[in-house]
Amino acid sequence: MADAPTPLEGVDTVLADLDGVVYRGSQAIDHAVESLTAIAETRRVGYITNNASRTAAAVAQQLAAYGLNVTADDVVTSPQAAVRLLGETVPAGSTVLVVGGEGLTSVLEENGYVVTRSADDEPAAVMQGFSPEVGWPQLAEASFALHTGIPWIATNTDWTIPQERGIAPGNGTLVSAVHTAVGRLPEVAGKPETPIFTAAVERFGATKALFIGDRLDTDIIGANRAGLVSVLVLTGIDGSKQLLSAEAASRPDFIVGDLRELQQPYPEIVEHDEDDVHVVSVRDASVAVRGSVVRVLSAGTDPTDLVRAGTAAVWGTNRAIYGLDVDPALHAAD
Repeated sequence: MADAPTPLEGVDTVLADLDGVVYRGSQAIDHAVESLTAIAETRRVGYITNNASRTAAAVAQQLAAYGLNVTADDVVTSPQAAVRLLGETVPAGSTVLVVGGEGLTSVLEENGYVVTRSADDEPAAVMQGFSPEVGWPQLAEASFALHTGIPWIATNTDWTIPQERGIAPGNGTLVSAVHTAVGRLPEVAGKPETPIFTAAVERFGATKALFIGDRLDTDIIGANRAGLVSVLVLTGIDGSKQLLSAEAASRPDFIVGDLRELQQPYPEIVEHDEDDVHVVSVRDASVAVRGSVVRVLSAGTDPTDLVRAGTAAVWGTNRAIYGLDVDPALHAAD
């Protein structure tokens, strides 16, 4: 009997999110560096970040410090995707009002745009990205400029941003403030929208790309929208609780406990019926569904297998999670 394929089967390019996938806080996540290094021996590996406050070179330097062989060209940032989007309607040489920091201004200038901070300079567009220095004066200038109807592009709309001291407001909250003032929404370049994925696929010449993320609402739904193979790794934000309640658009193709499993045969999901009970098994983990009741029959030896079996069982009911009686053990399976 042939071995089951790995998640990397047929994939020529692997794209990875950063926080929650490669590192958490200031520390590399266990097995991430060695796994990505091994994958890079046979496939192109790139990194995608919504963080608009840092340059690609700064991100590459951080990753290299963990032991990864990374240059700035291996990193696709939301400002890069935003400038690519801008170029579709606003030509190089135009003046652009920037709300954000060096991660955004440097990319605009590299692509031939003139950066301004004042609406009085009659900018051709507004570009908005996160920076800790952004405050009311910058948001007000953007609002003044946008009342003329010029294009408005946001690097991303993440509501929160992880910090060492906890969770802080992200670019989405700042974009929302401007939206409230001007009564319209920006085009968005970063996850979960597709421009950042499209930019990465084009840069690396991918024919079949796989994206690894730790959040369903940005990483997985975005990868699915872009037609990429999607992998949720259980080392970051989302886990079994979020997976069980995931809508169809944000369900990953694969679930892995850590990045080592990308190169291992992916376990088969086996389903069968016993009278009026539907049983879903992944190796020695199994879950039973009877009507609206979902129960764990065996937790198995690998917690990730229970997550895989549980999500397959719940998703297979085609019912919203709040309409099911789900075994509490599944909510804490990871």
